[in-house]
Parts: sequence; structure tokens; C-alpha cells
Amino acid sequence: MKFKKVLALIMTGIMASALIAGCGSDKNESQLQTVKDNGVLKIGYTVYEPMNYEGEDGELTGFDTEFARAVCEKLGVEPEFVLINWSNKIIELESGNIDCIWNGFTITDDMKESVDFSQPYVENKQVLVVNKVNEDVYTSTEALKGKTVAVEAGSAGYSVASGDENIADTVMTVQAQTDALLELKSGTVDAAIFDNTLAENMIGEGTDFADLVVTATLMDEQYAVGFRKGSDLCAEVNKCIDEMRQDGSLTAIADQYGLELAKAE
Repeated sequence: MKFKKVLALIMTGIMASALIAGCGSDKNESQLQTVKDNGVLKIGYTVYEPMNYEGEDGELTGFDTEFARAVCEKLGVEPEFVLINWSNKIIELESGNIDCIWNGFTITDDMKESVDFSQPYVENKQVLVVNKVNEDVYTSTEALKGKTVAVEAGSAGYSVASGDENIADTVMTVQAQTDALLELKSGTVDAAIFDNTLAENMIGEGTDFADLVVTATLMDEQYAVGFRKGSDLCAEVNKCIDEMRQDGSLTAIADQYGLELAKAE
């Protein structure tokens, strides 16, 4: 009798474990349906102009912000913008804290191993930025050997810098691209590498960083939305992007923020 009771308990435990393991772990589960059932798309972002930033009224605005809202309207859900640490973006995505990364996310071969990208929607570059007094000195990474270069952790700029033998050993990581600007302005670093979309909006005459200039383009790239691997949400968002290309609404938003759209695939 004792043996039968023990065996029954073991079998009950195995069945319970199987049920628990199956809960929420089905790779075939539709993320699109889950988002629609919840009525909310959780969007991971960081603050930088012109993609996602606070307007004069204190409300979140920007190209990606407006773009995401328009797509959510097509999906029939509300956008929920979740501020994240960019270096933790994949952890946030895989944990389910966010449904997508929508914040000037650069398409790279390395990132393709961790996320499914939507079709590209904006052209961008990684640029070298220095103080104007060094404009004729630091015109390439070769000129920065032994100098300190600030980049955002986990960013495309970091990939460029860490893969460049001229500056790989002197890279200083910061939490946000705007922090790289502050470090450069204060003189604690000799140069910074970040997105041209940000540079065109935040440095030069009429800005808080009037003494900073772009001296070189280091890499051409494109932005896309990042989703969990295998998510059916990606294909549905691509349909929405196609619709916005065709009706001209995506071009209108890009023109508003001075951005160049990527060509349709």
C-alpha cells in the first residue's frame, strides 16, 4: 500500500510539473492575439530626439512615437511606452516586460540572432562627433588612437567603436546617447560616436551643444522594430507599415522630423 501511495504521489508530481511547464511556454502561441486580447502593445524605448522624447508640453513625442501610435491604431490596441535601459533591451523583450523595441533600433547581423526585425523604415548613420576646436584634428578614428571615445552601451555606436582597432581599448560606455553628448561637452572624453539622427537634432548652432560637430561617417545603417524570435506580431506590423507607405502617412511623419525613409523591400 505504501508503495502504491508513493507511486501515486510521484505520478501526480510529474503531471503537475508538465502542466506548469506547458503554461505560457508554447512557442506556437500567438503574440499578436495576446496583444489584441490585452488591448495594449508594450513598446520599449529610450529618450532621444527625434525618435522618442518629451515635447514642450511634457508629453512623449517624436517620429517613432507617432509611428508606433499610428500602427497601434491599425492593430486596434493602445500603445504603452515603457522606458528601458538600452543595454538591457533584449532581456526586457524576452522577459515579456515589453512586446517590441521601437526606438531607432539598428539592424545588425548580431542582433538578428536575438530578435526578428520588421522591414527597415529609416536610413541612419553612425557618426564621429568632436568639439569644434578639434574639428580639423579628429577627422577619423586613426586620429583618436589613445584618446577616449564615449558610446552608449549596447548600441550600434558601441559595436562600431569596439570593433575598431584604433579606439577599441579606449571606449567609455555611458547609459544613453545623450550622456555621450554631455561627456563630450564637459571635456571628459575626446570624441563620441552615435546616431546621425540624434546629431542632426541635438548638436550645432541653436542647440545646447553648439560647440560640437560631426567630422566623419563611420557606418551606414537602417532602423527597424525588434520583436521576439518567431513572433507573429512582426508580420502584422509589417502589413501596417506597408499600408502607411502606400497611403503616404509614413512619409508625412518622416518629413515632419526631417528623416529619410528606407526604401520598401
